[in-house]
Amino acid sequence: MNDIWWQTRGEGKCHLVLLHGWGLNAEVWHCISEELSSHFTLHLVDLPGFGRSQGFGAMLLEEMAVHVLKQAPENAIWLGWSLGGLVASQVALTHPERVQALVTVASSPCFSARDGWPGIKPEVLAGFQQQLSEDFQRTVERFLALQTMGTASARQDARALKKTVLALPMPPVDVLNGGLEILKTVDLREPLKAVQVPFLRLYGYLDGLVPRKIVPVLDALWPQSESQIFTKAAHAPFISHPAAFCEALIALKQSL
Repeated sequence: MNDIWWQTRGEGKCHLVLLHGWGLNAEVWHCISEELSSHFTLHLVDLPGFGRSQGFGAMLLEEMAVHVLKQAPENAIWLGWSLGGLVASQVALTHPERVQALVTVASSPCFSARDGWPGIKPEVLAGFQQQLSEDFQRTVERFLALQTMGTASARQDARALKKTVLALPMPPVDVLNGGLEILKTVDLREPLKAVQVPFLRLYGYLDGLVPRKIVPVLDALWPQSESQIFTKAAHAPFISHPAAFCEALIALKQSL
């Protein structure tokens, strides 16, 4: 069984595992890793098949969580952005004893719109899957542009994300398709009611992929969790608002 790419830095007593989103890799955390490594021991991860974690095919969410757990510290705050939020949530559901706190960033327990639930229209995700096989790089770039749309620094933020993608080998099409399949099909709304660990959910007010309408719905569904919305951020608040983002994590650490 292959090992995934994993880097540990910083010397804080509190461990923080950072899981990136679809199509990307751990380089997305570049803008906040220096600040965070003075407060935490950081664990930077490339999810299976992405970035430097080569040699993996498409996976189910449960399989992805198993691979990430293999190298993880015994106890840590698990933070997942977008698709990574589903992986971190899955770890909290199956191995709560390993999770000091769960943080999801611009993530939804159910990314796909269904039965009155706001989300990405399934046909949009299906369209991305079809386009991937036709024009791989352009499809990934379009998805990245969607993530920063609406923010004051949208162009700059999209450039930062694109640079992250292009800095490392592109994931194989089947891995990208597998990730889209997770976004299209997984629904953790009910299971996450049972999570007992401290649970912080961070959102961007302008996010076009995870609509802010879900925030009050989840506040009611998961009263044990807390939510925070960055008013001028979109899908990547840690890139557009790094200082405020780090403050939220440091405050969480202090509350544990």
